[in-house]
Amino acid sequence: MSDPAPPKGTLDRDLEKLTHREAAARSVTGRLAPAALAGLFLAAAGAAAFGFASGDDTLAITLVAAVLGGYMAINIGANDVANNVGPAVGGRAMTLVTALVIAAVFESAGALLAGGDVVQTISKGIIDPALMPDPGLFVWAMTAALAASALWVNLATMLGAPVSTTHAVVGGVMGSGVAAAGFALVNWPTMGAIAASWVISPALGGVIAAAFLAVIKLKLIYVEDKIAAARRWIPLLVAIMAGAFACYLAIKGLKRIWRPDLATIGLMTGGAFALTLAIMRPVIRRQSAGMENANRSLRRLFRIPLICAAALLCFAHGANDVANAIGPLAAILNAAEEGAVSTVVAAPLWVMAIGAFGISLGLFLYGPKLIGMVGTKITKMNPMRAYCVALSAAITVIVASWLGLPVSSTHIAVGAVFGVGFFREAFARRSKRRQAMVRRGAPEAPASPIERRRRLLVRRAHFLTIVAAWVVTVPAAAGFSAALFFILTALFV
Repeated sequence: MSDPAPPKGTLDRDLEKLTHREAAARSVTGRLAPAALAGLFLAAAGAAAFGFASGDDTLAITLVAAVLGGYMAINIGANDVANNVGPAVGGRAMTLVTALVIAAVFESAGALLAGGDVVQTISKGIIDPALMPDPGLFVWAMTAALAASALWVNLATMLGAPVSTTHAVVGGVMGSGVAAAGFALVNWPTMGAIAASWVISPALGGVIAAAFLAVIKLKLIYVEDKIAAARRWIPLLVAIMAGAFACYLAIKGLKRIWRPDLATIGLMTGGAFALTLAIMRPVIRRQSAGMENANRSLRRLFRIPLICAAALLCFAHGANDVANAIGPLAAILNAAEEGAVSTVVAAPLWVMAIGAFGISLGLFLYGPKLIGMVGTKITKMNPMRAYCVALSAAITVIVASWLGLPVSSTHIAVGAVFGVGFFREAFARRSKRRQAMVRRGAPEAPASPIERRRRLLVRRAHFLTIVAAWVVTVPAAAGFSAALFFILTALFV
């Protein structure tokens, strides 16, 4: 006699449990693999420090500083770089894998080729080193600052909030400096200017991005002959981008290795504009031949310029923000080896390599989360909107530099995304179709609360989370840093 059949559904339930276990195992493995690779990189950074340490008396602090510098570089790659490629990915101008490769190559190139071999050790001049003459105390203060700023950026990345790593370092240095030598150590006018950038950066970025989107809508999208408009306006817009990036790289992206005068910058800007305009007119005419008179054709024509813009933004970012990882690291090494506190020091090649490769690794391992946030979750992107964000990032830095205003590249880029989204909301409310309905006297039914939320093109929850993270970055990093400084000095001094 055969065994009775199992109750109906038992096998299905067992298979479902097994499937859930396998999925959970894959999820755990997926979380552990990036951590393992990051751990290997930090071990390699420690090994490099061991090989380049100047003596046994500085070996321990050199190892610790190198690991912390590598950790900070990973967090910069995970958080900051998303601002440069996120809109292009969200606009489907390039895939996530393409964005990661382009960003890694150009971030590393910017850090190694234009990052400079001399870096500031005390970010933005926010503390007076003369009030902290003890090199040993300075080493502990900078160690605490580096660890605290990296921890805060790590936490912000986990929360999905793009924050300014420069502001995190500023807060870390301020916190440990105050803990070591009191409030008189801090340059408060400079801190006030940095606080002002919380408003200045996103506002400028948002206004400039919205202005370019308005031009694109009025001159390209809402016209009868889109192809003819594209042949007239896209070469001009790309030429503006080329001129802006030539100026941007001259005053910002290459400043650590080359500081041209105003006339040279003007020639570079005008030359890049004129050359690009001459090249792009026949290129766009050839590319647009036979294209459909539709918005999808316009999006295709913007893809290549947008990819170039993202690559240039990554190069400039790598050249500038690698100092957030290696500046404090170089300061620790110099103070430990020379027994003196310096505001600028030479950064050895192995230190530059830790910063450059750490940023790229952090981007590959943890960057996709923030790329998704900036590119898709704040507001919907397409190549034309993403192009406005990239162009705004370059122009805002130029305008702010001329006006002597402090800005944050992270706040500019994310503010530009906000500006694009809020402009779209305003434009939709004032669309010609709706105005025509009102003029015809057609009554407009009141929208329900759900419908009103659906019409919002900027997700308010993400907006509030990101703004809150911006506001608390400096005080949070400062608090972490002060606490770590007290712990370190209590244990080792």
